[in-house]
Amino acid sequence: MTFRAATLLLALLALPVQAEDVPQQVKGIVEKDLRAWAADPALVAAIIAANEAHAPLSQPQIDSLDAAWRAELDASSRPTIDPILASPESQTLKAKIEASGGRFTEAFVTDNRGLNVAQAGPTSDYWQGDEAKFQETYPKGADAVYVSEVEFDESSQSYSVQASFTVNDPATKSPIGMMTVGLNAELIQ
Repeated sequence: MTFRAATLLLALLALPVQAEDVPQQVKGIVEKDLRAWAADPALVAAIIAANEAHAPLSQPQIDSLDAAWRAELDASSRPTIDPILASPESQTLKAKIEASGGRFTEAFVTDNRGLNVAQAGPTSDYWQGDEAKFQETYPKGADAVYVSEVEFDESSQSYSVQASFTVNDPATKSPIGMMTVGLNAELIQ
């Protein structure tokens, strides 16, 4: 553990009321800032299009796509990953992360099956449907929010927490997908 990580851990332990407040603080950020990201008309249209395109996929087909994604992560050719990263919706998410001054560390959106639609950077897998971030949001309805545990992120050398929530069609108020945004736990206010 680095000195910075140890210092933050000690600070969190010394202030248990603040540490316990993290989920509520994160839910406040979802409502104040992040739901607006998810209501972007281009993103909503991309999710709706993905829902239609992915509706006929069987679970073995989803598993195959997920395996292809994971195999491409370190490959020079990434025909599954690169089109998603190049989409205008992904570029918008990437710009929001870059403009946040380190407050937000990642962002991605899935369709109603848990398949990636847009993302600021590549995720470790394509199918999120088997993970709590999806299972605790989209299937639970329009207002669902899931906050992960605070964890140390080796890649950014900081503590982070994921906020996941159901994305709704602004026109119908119906759930259409899920968004996850990583927050730098050191910058949560």
